[in-house]
Amino acid sequence: MIASDVDGTLLGPTETLSARTIEVVQRVRADGVPFVLCTGRPPRWIPPIAGPLELTGYAVCANGAVLLDIATSEVVAVHGLLAPELLHDLASALDKALPGCRLAAERISADVRSFVIEPEYRNPWGDGEGRTAPRAEVLGHSAIKLLISHRGLGSEEMAVAARAVLDGAVDITYSSSGGLIELSAHGVTKATGLADVAERFSVPAERVIAFGDMPNDVEMLQWAGHGVAMANGHQAVLDVADEVTGPAAEDGVAQVLERWF
Repeated sequence: MIASDVDGTLLGPTETLSARTIEVVQRVRADGVPFVLCTGRPPRWIPPIAGPLELTGYAVCANGAVLLDIATSEVVAVHGLLAPELLHDLASALDKALPGCRLAAERISADVRSFVIEPEYRNPWGDGEGRTAPRAEVLGHSAIKLLISHRGLGSEEMAVAARAVLDGAVDITYSSSGGLIELSAHGVTKATGLADVAERFSVPAERVIAFGDMPNDVEMLQWAGHGVAMANGHQAVLDVADEVTGPAAEDGVAQVLERWF
């Protein structure tokens, strides 16, 4: 089984899929090998990637919290919800650790309205998504992810500060260096989501090749039989990888898969 992160891994700086990558993924599928997207993206962000690749299987979304059936657009499993009580506790701790931070909550839905942001929340991708609401509304319903932005800090600095006060209550990661961290239920990672898919296909971990570039990919690369880091990846990913391939801008995923397909 092949598993791949999306942003910074399948997608390069232009945020598009290259013809070379599309071709090799289609060869993977033609050989009957499952190709699984494993991403921090919510389910609604999957179709623009799955469509060109002609994928119809599963996508691990929201850093492992949601398993999506791509063909039916149905959420088939949810691993770990953050309850409103916990969200309020997290927000209180984060206000002390990261003064001036702004929060957003990702809920289970294919609707854009499932992403609720408080005023002045900033997405480093600048996509303009999100339904703006008071903090009480952001925290008032169970969520699959709590996202924290800060205009004056980098993601790594934010993650260190948040871990110091949250002390394992949740898992903290980031997929961008631009002042954004993501909180998920403790123990929920891309690795746990991918393990669910592997079990459904009766594929052992040692028969899985996984690709990634950012700290939210670390557990997945460690779990897989062969973890591949992108040359453009974060040092935490490079440190745990079995192999380092070319950067996303040079079709690093395709460079590896072309050995077999």
